[in-house]
Amino acid sequence: MKKKIKNNKNTAKSPNLKELKSTIIDLCNATVKPVTFKDICSELQVKDKIAKHQTSFIIKNLVIEGAIKEIGHGKYGANTTQEYYEGKIEKITSGAGYVICDGMEQDVFVSARNAGQTLGGDIVRIVLTGNHTGKNPEGVVVSIVKRGKTTFVGNMRVDARHSFMTPDNSRIGTDFYVPKDKLNGAKDGDKVLVTLLDWPKKAKSPFAEVTTVIGAAGEHNAEIHAILAEFGLPYEFPESVEAYVESIPETISEEEISKRRDMREVLTFTIDPHDAKDFDDALSIQKLADDKWEIGIHIADVSHYVQEGTLLNDEAYERATSVYLVDRVVPMLPEKLSNKVCSLRPNEEKLCFSAIFTINDKAEVLDEWFGRTVIYSDHRFTYEDAQEVIENKEGKFAEEILLMDKLAKIMRAKRIDEGAITFDRVEVKFQLDEEKNPTGVYFKQAKDANKLIEEYMLLANRKVASFIGKAADGTPSNKPFVYRIHDDPDPEKINNFSTFVNQFGHQMNLQTPKEIANSMNRVLADVSGKREENMVELLAIRTMSKAKYTIENIGHYGLGFDYYSHFTSPIRRWPDVMVHRLLQRYLDGEKVTEKEAIEEQCKHSSAMEKLSTDAERSSIKYMQVKYLMGKVGQDFMGSVSGVTEFGMFIELKESLCEGLVSMRDLKDDHYELHKETFSLVGKRTKKRFQLGDALKVRVRNVDLVKKQIDFQLVK
Repeated sequence: MKKKIKNNKNTAKSPNLKELKSTIIDLCNATVKPVTFKDICSELQVKDKIAKHQTSFIIKNLVIEGAIKEIGHGKYGANTTQEYYEGKIEKITSGAGYVICDGMEQDVFVSARNAGQTLGGDIVRIVLTGNHTGKNPEGVVVSIVKRGKTTFVGNMRVDARHSFMTPDNSRIGTDFYVPKDKLNGAKDGDKVLVTLLDWPKKAKSPFAEVTTVIGAAGEHNAEIHAILAEFGLPYEFPESVEAYVESIPETISEEEISKRRDMREVLTFTIDPHDAKDFDDALSIQKLADDKWEIGIHIADVSHYVQEGTLLNDEAYERATSVYLVDRVVPMLPEKLSNKVCSLRPNEEKLCFSAIFTINDKAEVLDEWFGRTVIYSDHRFTYEDAQEVIENKEGKFAEEILLMDKLAKIMRAKRIDEGAITFDRVEVKFQLDEEKNPTGVYFKQAKDANKLIEEYMLLANRKVASFIGKAADGTPSNKPFVYRIHDDPDPEKINNFSTFVNQFGHQMNLQTPKEIANSMNRVLADVSGKREENMVELLAIRTMSKAKYTIENIGHYGLGFDYYSHFTSPIRRWPDVMVHRLLQRYLDGEKVTEKEAIEEQCKHSSAMEKLSTDAERSSIKYMQVKYLMGKVGQDFMGSVSGVTEFGMFIELKESLCEGLVSMRDLKDDHYELHKETFSLVGKRTKKRFQLGDALKVRVRNVDLVKKQIDFQLVK
């Protein structure tokens, strides 16, 4: 039985007949398995003979009345055919939660009383009981189908009598009781990893055991390692994998070179961030005629070194992606490979998998070639170096870079005209001292040099996907392959977006997916520099579907491509390794049949990508909190970045740090959430706080342990 029935010890002694009947009906309605007379007495805390006799009498009458039914001898259940739903429960700090069910338009609210012994992230079975305050449907958890996870990260509280662990993730919904003999050396104030042991029926908290003491809560490395542990991401490679990698030769044999297209004499260079060490890609260019060039996109041949059936292969697959935290990279491949052997470093011969195109001065692809190569990078540019060449029209390889920039701009314009959506959100980076403390922030915005690289990577990804996915007659080839897909936006979300921007005078054409994309670009251009810019950009991004990997191609809506894959970053993404392997098999004339295995790897890669993104965001949040330590009481300008039933989130203009203005601190009125307008509206004054509104706030509280920033409004 999953529903805890509210009761007290006096129930059986001085029963309220109506309440008893209602409680028994609720109990039968809230269970999947039939309940016995003994179960009912246990829930009602009925112990003496007279009370048990009375309870038995009530049960029999309820059966006669049809309120409940007897299912087999001495077992009882609901007398209706109930419809059950399954979904993931996301908890809130009160212990209540929302269950996200497939096929339901709204999430189902479950009160703390009806959530039972669930933890945030569990897959649960529920029944609906009505509506919650007229908004979301309300339900009762009747069973836990599967625990979302069994290990949790948080801070220990240990005193003379008790020891509890409070999870870093407040959405878990409960603290964990850790028996003294299960502390395994953990002390008060430690950051720990615990494993769920049990949740006894009458216990308020689940029981857990400390499996790892990560370090002191608040200490930098402990907090970063805790983030990785929270998301199940390893920060060290097993010794066996490191030993295997050490056996991989760094030199390239003449025999291997003889099997490949030799591109060592063609001008080749890389363009990467100034702090990059893993260079996935390089560009080459040579003139074929006055209006014709051969441009090569050369990608590190990771699949040559990561062989199937090896320890290295299994470890790379499990990780599936490199994780980029604020102060470090947790690589998919050991450093010897990611930063040295595979990395396309300047003045070194490297093995590559290449996409080589003949392109005219209109940026039209006249011919294409895919295969394994050996290259020699003549120079390493940072984005800043290449940008300087583009802006000043002089410098090393200026003629080649300017030509490639010109062609990239033509390709970009054509792509946008054909339906690609362009988001140019600013990225914030932290300046760190030697102790990894943030001393300042700076903003990264994509300039021409960034967009140059982006266009050629998009070209390679698109052409590789088309080469495999499209038959000679233009129809789908149905060959199993790894596609990066992005579905059309949800019609309801896009309608809400259209209605919302319309109030600012911006019109959307919703007739076709392409018209929606063109309208979106037009709106984003129109709001540039205006009051509503931040709000509209935020909402536009949230309107989009999530991209994922799959063998079932539906195209990439955001990029406007019918065929798209990931070919260009195998040092840091597993799907790119898969693409290289599959492409080579098709080039060799093989027939690929293992669809299910490929799809399983796609699902795993998509899931690990999400974990990596969540871990990155968590590390950014931690650094934001750290950055605002010591700034309590200071005022900043910001804008509303989110509205909820419990308050509004404010993103500071100068640092993009985000914190909460709690609903309880809005004391001039009682504010209600209006989801359709993304705003909080005062019930009496009709005063409105809306997504994107500019506000001045004061830093009220900063909690490094909870990673929490609280603001208050400054009038």
